[in-house]
Amino acid sequence: MARPDKAAAVAELAEKFSSSTGVVLTEYRGLTVKALKELRRSLGENATYAVSKNTLITIAAREAGVGGIDDHLVGPTAITFIEGDPVVVAKGLRDFARTNPLLVIKAGVLDGKVLDADEVRKLADLESREVLLAKVAGGMQGVLQQAISLVSAPLSQAARLMAALQDAAAEDPSIIGGAGTAAVVDQEQDAEPAAPAAAEESTEESTEAAPAAEDTTAADAAVTTEAAPAADEN
Repeated sequence: MARPDKAAAVAELAEKFSSSTGVVLTEYRGLTVKALKELRRSLGENATYAVSKNTLITIAAREAGVGGIDDHLVGPTAITFIEGDPVVVAKGLRDFARTNPLLVIKAGVLDGKVLDADEVRKLADLESREVLLAKVAGGMQGVLQQAISLVSAPLSQAARLMAALQDAAAEDPSIIGGAGTAAVVDQEQDAEPAAPAAAEESTEESTEAAPAAEDTTAADAAVTTEAAPAADEN
């Protein structure tokens, strides 16, 4: 490869190293062109699968600040540049390797950390971002539903209580207003006997006043009687 072509290839690889969320190194020895196309198609928009020379990969990784992969750049190497969910890419490579044993996962780099082959396979066993988000959304929906139930349950109970009270009041109005009415009636009944008592007191006073008046009249009569003889004597 001519020097300008090498420089362009290194620059392109370095840009992919910098813009990708992670990479997975694989050995593709023995895979047909058809199999490689199938692999690229299975990865879809989540990753880009590129075949390159180890020397160019080493230079590009250093320029992009990615270290720790030199020991894994042995034999034919292809790089999977992760552009989407790393878990989905790891699953795609693992599943493809199961049906195409010639694809061998060497190592990977995720968030600046170098992963060995086992760690990449463990990454494939994790749940994807979409699944986790769905579970989180489902959990939040469950929490919201519980909150709604806690809020609405007392309201519904209160509504049932008011409805039952309304039905009972329709049959017996005293349930709502009867107690107050009964109290008023009792007060009126308690107040009625007061009038006879006052009348009795007035009668007693009249009775007591009558003898006093009679005594006064008798005294006046006595005075008159005594005055009459005095007049006769004159």
